[in-house]
Amino acid sequence: MYLSLNLKTISLTALMLAVATATLVAPAISIADELFTEGQKLAFDQNKGNCLACHVISDGELPGNIGPPLIEMNTRFPDRAVLRSRIYDARITNPDTIMTPFGPHGVMTDAEIDKVTDYIHSL
Repeated sequence: MYLSLNLKTISLTALMLAVATATLVAPAISIADELFTEGQKLAFDQNKGNCLACHVISDGELPGNIGPPLIEMNTRFPDRAVLRSRIYDARITNPDTIMTPFGPHGVMTDAEIDKVTDYIHSL
């Protein structure tokens, strides 16, 4: 009897832990998906990021070829802050760039640049 009580207690504890974990993880995944989608929309928006005008992006249509393809970005930019700086104002590292200085020219807000950076960094 003692053994069956312990098994019931362990099973109940495991069930409670599974429910609690699912409750905590599910919103985080949907929030991450939502941020990804928002970043992608901004990156593809011709009035905001317009990244496809110059860059190949795997899930984009009719990309340009002026800039490098946006692939393996988290490998190319292990430090997300460096990528964000490049998106904010590429002139800092390359004064001769033709990339729009999105931050200084007010094309995107800081929050929008953060979302685009998160999206691009995930590629």
